[in-house]
Amino acid sequence: MTQPRPFRFGVQLTHADTGAQWLDDARRAEALGYDALLMPDHFGSQFGPFAGLSAAAAVTSTIRVGLLVAANDFRHPLVLAKEAATVDVISGGRFELGLGAGWDGSDYAQTGIPLDAASERTDRLTEAVTVLKSAFTGEPFSFAGKHYQITDCAAGPVPVQRPHPPLMIGAGAPRLLGLAGREADIATLAPRTRGDGSGLIVSSATAEATDRKIGWIRDGAGPRFDQVELGALIFGVVVTDTPQTVAQEWAAAFETTPDAVLGSPHVLIGSVQSMADELRGHRERFGISYWVAQDMQPFAAVVADLAGT
Repeated sequence: MTQPRPFRFGVQLTHADTGAQWLDDARRAEALGYDALLMPDHFGSQFGPFAGLSAAAAVTSTIRVGLLVAANDFRHPLVLAKEAATVDVISGGRFELGLGAGWDGSDYAQTGIPLDAASERTDRLTEAVTVLKSAFTGEPFSFAGKHYQITDCAAGPVPVQRPHPPLMIGAGAPRLLGLAGREADIATLAPRTRGDGSGLIVSSATAEATDRKIGWIRDGAGPRFDQVELGALIFGVVVTDTPQTVAQEWAAAFETTPDAVLGSPHVLIGSVQSMADELRGHRERFGISYWVAQDMQPFAAVVADLAGT
């Protein structure tokens, strides 16, 4: 039996009230033992991810910084490659490049960027991955695809990490998770979203749905499956002595069952010890070792409990 990967823990942050507070948050995440500080990529009030991550890297020394995830539709892959390589250089090789096909309908509606069919966005991301990997070599290359055409381009700067910063693909759909299996270093699971980008499909967040997603990654990866680090985004962390009560409230809000809430890998409800035990169980069942929470302080106690295991 393959030895399970050691746990890694990330926190996903979006913004702060001031620049000084953002830098303090980065230092605090490192002090609390998080392995990575990650940012999403949306319009609205959140900080620009590349500036935010560069600033966080400048005031820390060990924590990795990255995107969970960059929306491919918002940038040409050569622009993305330049930004990513720059942060990798500034951070001394601590950058992780998370990619997604784009999903939030409000981003598209507010900007006028077309929200193409999921199949089209997946095709575009597939081409972008090829362009990115070529760009990171620093050598001249050309590419002729449906969505991108590159002619004799030598992109720079060259990232510190070779052959490129770890590539993460975050997704919940079969084709994207198959792509993650084939091309990514990290495959991060998230619930699926509706085709119009209006919200999450709750049924895709269950333990049973997660089993299917791992299967899609495995099918895409083939013999390289053991090389792919499996991750998941945790949307809620609630430390409580009455998990059933909280689960009932959440079940009512999301039109599902308390058992489905408590069984989802994307939610942690209970004592610190029960949460730690739950993550051990998820690692055993799914192989997921990289857990990213959106709640820095409540999850920190779980991070401390599982550090180094």
